[in-house]
Amino acid sequence: MDDKPNSFFERGGAWVVIQFLLLTAVIVLGVAFHGDWTHVPTIATGAILFILGGYFGIAGVIVLGGNRTAYPRPRAGSELVQRGIYARVRHPLYTSLMLASFGWALMWQSGYSLMAALALMPFFHAKAGLEERWLREKYPNYADYAKRVPGFIPKIGPASEVCL
Repeated sequence: MDDKPNSFFERGGAWVVIQFLLLTAVIVLGVAFHGDWTHVPTIATGAILFILGGYFGIAGVIVLGGNRTAYPRPRAGSELVQRGIYARVRHPLYTSLMLASFGWALMWQSGYSLMAALALMPFFHAKAGLEERWLREKYPNYADYAKRVPGFIPKIGPASEVCL
C-alpha cells in the first residue's frame, strides 16, 4: 500500500470522526446530566483518573513529537517510537483519553457520561488493532515491540525510571 495515502478515509479519518463524537458525548453528557455533587470520594477518584490521563497524554505527545497524528495510519517518514512512556505502553494517548473520560464522568457523577466513556474501551481496542496492522506493515520490528510492551495498561518498573 502507498506509504502516503491521500484521502481522509485512507488515513483512517472515519476513526477520527467517531473518536471526536464519543469524546464530545463524554463531555456534554457529564455537564448536562451531572449528579448532585455530594459524593466526594467519587469526585476525588474522578479527579485522580483525569490527572493520570493528562500525564499519559502529555508524556505521549512529548515523546512522539513530529510523529504524532490523529489518524491511525502512521505518518510518512515517521519513526517507530519505543522510548519514554512508549517503553511502558504502546498506546498511551488512547490510555490517556480513556482515563480522562472515566475521570470526567466520575467528577460530574454522570451515569450517561460514564456509559459514553465505557464505549471508548472497545472503540480504542478496535482502532489500535487497525493501527497496529499498519504499524506492522511499516516497521518490521513492530511485532517484537508489541510482544515486549503491553497495549494500554503500562508495565510497572523501577521507580528510578522516568517515562518522559
